[in-house]
Amino acid sequence: MTSEPLLSDSNEKRCMISLDNTIEVCIGDFGWSQFVQAILVSLAWVFDAQQSFISVFTDALPTWHCINNNNNNNSSCQMYKNICDVPKDTWKFDLPTYTSVVSDWSLECSSSVITGLPASSFFIGCLVGGFVLCTLADSSFGRKNMLVISCLIMSITGCVTAISTNIWMYSVLRFISGFGRATIGTCSLVLSTELVGRKWRGQVGIISFVCFTFGFISLPWIAYLNKGNSWRVLYLLTCFPAVVYSIIVYFFVHESPRWLYLRGHKEEFVETLKRIANPATRRELSSSFFEALFIDLEKNMSVTASRDLDLYSAVRLLIEKGWALRRLMTLVLIGFGVGMVYYGMPLGVGDLGFDIYLSITLNAISELPSSLIAFFLIGKMNRKGSLFGFSLLSGICSVGCALVEGSEGLKWIQMGLEMVSFFSACTAFNVLLIYTLELFPTCVRNCAVSMVRQSLVVGGALSPLLVALGRNNSLFSYGVFGVCSATFGLFTVWLPETKGRLLCDTMDEEERLLEQAQVVDLK
Repeated sequence: MTSEPLLSDSNEKRCMISLDNTIEVCIGDFGWSQFVQAILVSLAWVFDAQQSFISVFTDALPTWHCINNNNNNNSSCQMYKNICDVPKDTWKFDLPTYTSVVSDWSLECSSSVITGLPASSFFIGCLVGGFVLCTLADSSFGRKNMLVISCLIMSITGCVTAISTNIWMYSVLRFISGFGRATIGTCSLVLSTELVGRKWRGQVGIISFVCFTFGFISLPWIAYLNKGNSWRVLYLLTCFPAVVYSIIVYFFVHESPRWLYLRGHKEEFVETLKRIANPATRRELSSSFFEALFIDLEKNMSVTASRDLDLYSAVRLLIEKGWALRRLMTLVLIGFGVGMVYYGMPLGVGDLGFDIYLSITLNAISELPSSLIAFFLIGKMNRKGSLFGFSLLSGICSVGCALVEGSEGLKWIQMGLEMVSFFSACTAFNVLLIYTLELFPTCVRNCAVSMVRQSLVVGGALSPLLVALGRNNSLFSYGVFGVCSATFGLFTVWLPETKGRLLCDTMDEEERLLEQAQVVDLK
């Protein structure tokens, strides 16, 4: 007695409706193969986090102390807190000069523009790379290849950064590193979520954020263990493993089956689905099923696919379609507000008077529960309500952090508000990216997620200026962060809910889904 084929006539008919249903039948059940793939792909976020915040340690102004040289200048040295206000022969750095870029190249009295140039160059590189590379994963290169290329650019440049001879060479290399880094998180997130069915999409996406958290947490510990050694060693410790990781991804990670199908790579599409599928499902996948799928979908998608997948056409599609542009602009504004808090808090927390290693560690630790909460609850969380709630909470606590400034007795309360604000911003960050990849079809998904990530980076790029302005009055830093986060979070009311819905693959499919939702609303 033979068992009924998995893909019977009724099942075939149902699966041919859309590529999403086909994905559900083949890889909807989460197995070990998908788990290993998700972990491998998500590990890219570890290196992404380390390079995003490494300048906090490599470019820091080292601590210093007055030295006893038996002259009157020593007593005057004790009166000043600014290293540039005292004679050079009356003070000394606590650690060797090669531990920081600032002390290594005698930049301690240079302008903030010069000392902040490497960090700014990195973020500018992220912005440029995001716009230049954002559509390549949707069009010609694919998610996997772009992930490998981006990781290699960032990591190899990081290794070369260790031999920089001056601030200008260092800044240029940081720009190139940021340029490569721009699409790592996007490609990793999109690829990992397109390798699983809709039931596990949210949880797999959150794995990426957990990896980012571990990368963030690991950085102050690596920096602390490297304390007293050259800042160049820190770059090698964080970048060389990323080179090895890129090679592993190239040989062991599968390309997105959705992207393979839309690009016409039929044989690779079928082979990828069979490799990822559970053994029981794999044995029952018939070649006739895939043939029927290709015939049915080619009739509906041949015109749109060829038009939608030209190089850089994803940007054009997002601009031409009114609904897509409205969604994108709304998400970009929300991302800008969240990004100001997310990137600004770690930069400004040092002004609260805590040890830099402790401060960054506390912020990193507060990000971990946000990732875990999102991991376990993303399947139950409404995207709109969660994004709005966490953006608002982050804004309120950030403003509160500014309002309690000045009282020594409220110092720990201020730190607590800062951690809650950062925790909320982290959770909003996670939900925002999951929400974005669900709001856009496969043909433009990577581009849309990349643009939203760039809005987060734009908010982060403005944060150092606000932190500098807020050193005497936190309303200019934490206050502005909070107002932007809460205000832009209100824009979620114009977005549709995506919890549990199908992932569309073409703009036409998304428009049909939108029309159906409008009909339901009218009823």
